[in-house]
Amino acid sequence: MKYQVSDKVQGSFNTLVADANVQKALKFMEDDQNVVVEKQVELTLIPAPTGHEEKKAQRMLEMFKEEGLTDCHIDEYGNCVGIRKGTGGGKTTLIEGHMDTVFALDTKLEDIREDGYIKIPGISDDTRGCAVVLSTIRALNAANIQTKGDIHFVGTVQEEGTGALRGMKYYVTHHPELQASISVDGPGYQGVTYEATGIQTYEVRFNGIGGHACGMFGKVANPLHAAARAITKISEFRVPSDPMTTFAVTNFHAGSFEAVHAIVPQATIRFNFRSNSQEELEKLRKRIFDAIEEACKEETDRWGQDTITYEVEHICDVNAGHQDSHAPIVEASMAAAHYLGCEEPELGDGGSTNCNRALEVGLPAVCLGIGCDYDTFCHTLNERFKIEGAYKGCQQTLLLALLCAGCDAVDSII
Repeated sequence: MKYQVSDKVQGSFNTLVADANVQKALKFMEDDQNVVVEKQVELTLIPAPTGHEEKKAQRMLEMFKEEGLTDCHIDEYGNCVGIRKGTGGGKTTLIEGHMDTVFALDTKLEDIREDGYIKIPGISDDTRGCAVVLSTIRALNAANIQTKGDIHFVGTVQEEGTGALRGMKYYVTHHPELQASISVDGPGYQGVTYEATGIQTYEVRFNGIGGHACGMFGKVANPLHAAARAITKISEFRVPSDPMTTFAVTNFHAGSFEAVHAIVPQATIRFNFRSNSQEELEKLRKRIFDAIEEACKEETDRWGQDTITYEVEHICDVNAGHQDSHAPIVEASMAAAHYLGCEEPELGDGGSTNCNRALEVGLPAVCLGIGCDYDTFCHTLNERFKIEGAYKGCQQTLLLALLCAGCDAVDSII
């Protein structure tokens, strides 16, 4: 069924885009695209793997100051922050993109441009999100638009991998004044992420005595065999497709080449599982750890000489989250996508973005895309960014920010 925006939200949206200053800001974003893209490239060429975002944060902070934001600082967790004060009476709104990438510090970062694309690892995910943040500030300034609510512009840290969205978690839990959140992370303006996929990642270490592969055979249980038993059990699970639920054992480590003739004293597995339902996520967690318990007992009972034990390290935990698909912030995002040329905007079915952390603390929140819809090859060394039409992602963020914070043209919709 085609998504329908309510008359109330559509009316506010129509009033907003009819405003001369808003049209000026939208046109500025289109004309300013090359300037913003160059800032994007500059930031991308600063290595920033998760946990090492300091240099990129410092440069982004300088850019915030250049655009006239107030209270510019790097917070205690490493997030880069700048505030654009409102005139009063609106809603305090967060606009953020994450600064970290998945690439190591020594990854070769070279500005290659061909066939309408810029090809640099990290150019899209999510340095483009940071560029959209900058573009929004620049457009507001150029059109002399004053929002009613304050807007927090933030480059967040530790979104990727084992960072587990912790920069965003820190920011939203330490700023209770926030009333809405807009994340920018993804390939296009044609879709809106408004729900959160729950994520859990663990490391489990299986422990035993170990010994000579021959001399201790039958005298000790084997932690590696216990780990393999657990993996076999987990691999046979069946999980629902709706709500989307997944699992994977992602790492398996034991022994060394030098000790190829030894029964290992320890074996380690890491696994990740996800669901759009928190209930399914918890059910799957129990099944996985029941399988681990059974595997340890079976390996112990098989030899009867010692006991296989295990230790658990909890690496990542993000709750699944939901909001009404017709919450005003969602409807406004869809209206903006349609206005910018997408005939059938799509609602994302869950997602793993910083939007998750905003939903955890009860904020109206969405994650918007960075521009046109295409394969960015993100998380690969062939990552790329398409320049043509990219300004539309900036325009969608601007329009939603004005509808959340409120301005002279419209009051806040949230």
